Amino acid sequence: MTDPSTPNAAAPTPWLAVVGIGEDGLPGLSDAARAAVTGAHVVIGGRRHLDLLPADAAQRRLSWPSPFHKAREMILAERPAEPPAAGAPAPVCVLASGDPMHYGIGATLTRWLPLAEMRVFSAPSSFSLAAARLGWALQDVVCFSVHGRAVEGLAVHLHPGARLLVLSDSAETPPRLAAHLAAQGLGASRMTVLEHLGGAEERLLAGRAESWDQPRGADLNVLAIEVAAAGAVPPGSCLAGLPDDAFRHDGQLTKRDMRAMTLGRLAPRPGELLWDVGAGAGSIAIEWMRADPRCRAIAIEAAPERATTINHNKAALGVPGLKVVGGRAPAALNGLEPPDAVFIGGGLTTEGVFEACWQALKPGGRLVANAVTLESEAAVAALNSRFGRHLKADLVRLSVAHGGPLGGFTAWRPAMPVTLFVLTKPRDGGPGGHQDALP
Repeated sequence: MTDPSTPNAAAPTPWLAVVGIGEDGLPGLSDAARAAVTGAHVVIGGRRHLDLLPADAAQRRLSWPSPFHKAREMILAERPAEPPAAGAPAPVCVLASGDPMHYGIGATLTRWLPLAEMRVFSAPSSFSLAAARLGWALQDVVCFSVHGRAVEGLAVHLHPGARLLVLSDSAETPPRLAAHLAAQGLGASRMTVLEHLGGAEERLLAGRAESWDQPRGADLNVLAIEVAAAGAVPPGSCLAGLPDDAFRHDGQLTKRDMRAMTLGRLAPRPGELLWDVGAGAGSIAIEWMRADPRCRAIAIEAAPERATTINHNKAALGVPGLKVVGGRAPAALNGLEPPDAVFIGGGLTTEGVFEACWQALKPGGRLVANAVTLESEAAVAALNSRFGRHLKADLVRLSVAHGGPLGGFTAWRPAMPVTLFVLTKPRDGGPGGHQDALP
């Protein structure tokens, strides 16, 4: 039997064409992409894209709705009852900017429709065109979008020597980012605004972030940043163990050395979700997400003032996507997306917290609990005894001391020891692995 997911499998003719188009309109498209646009009965796109097309009375043209979430209904309403005949053009065409699969509508459409029902025609993206104008090697550049996203997400990438290409949200983005860079001690960074790339109105504007005074330009622009420091710079490493003073906190913070040890055992992987239960200042969740831009986390914190602190820290340290849930576990965990990893930094002695976390944890997931008090250590000892018959728990006791002045000498000042309890959930549903079964 032929696998329909393979390239050679017979498949119906796509009814939807997704065409990336640039500022040069139809003349800049390949023959196949141009035929997909002109041969469609219905063309859907932004007003800017539709205005690039010559008049065609036989073609129905629809602008994206507002709010945009109604676009799914609009597109599905045009889906034909039967696929087009072999070799016939797709009856519906969606226009996109440049490469539809790079921060574009194409990725959204693949969540709404099977890939077999569409064909994507890519054009050079704004990032590709910007790299060509600047002579930058695109593989060495961080490509980022602040279109509908928080500019704070750039913080992870802002280290001296880095090159960034940023898809702007509007003409207000360059001055806003200039002020942001200056506030971070990166005012010496060189900024270049590239407008209307590939079109007749193409223009480049350049200057330093600290003295940015360029006139307001076009809403359609890409911002190139060559990061340079004018003084002290914020922590930029994506490795676990940021300095404690990188976080705003009230003392409820997993300290730097313990944080690095804890995250090493949580083992962040791209795309995985962490629950940080009893998050305090949110340091574990924040460093989990800094490990890779695809990592996700939910910080659960009962104290409202600490939840506010987490929101400050996530913006300051470049992970605005961190979700903060106010409430006390285990009740606050109800309805949350199942995690790939769980850190219990607070609430280990609260009845039902461990059980709720363990049951929600995906097979193969990691659970790490840190114990400092005698009561939490007793809870860890009980859990170790409970799971020792079925699973191999990793039980580690760590003690750290820092050198400091003592009169005219230097002495060690020990921090409170911390016990780490680490458990991995079986993948095969064996003892301790079933969602509803606990040893």
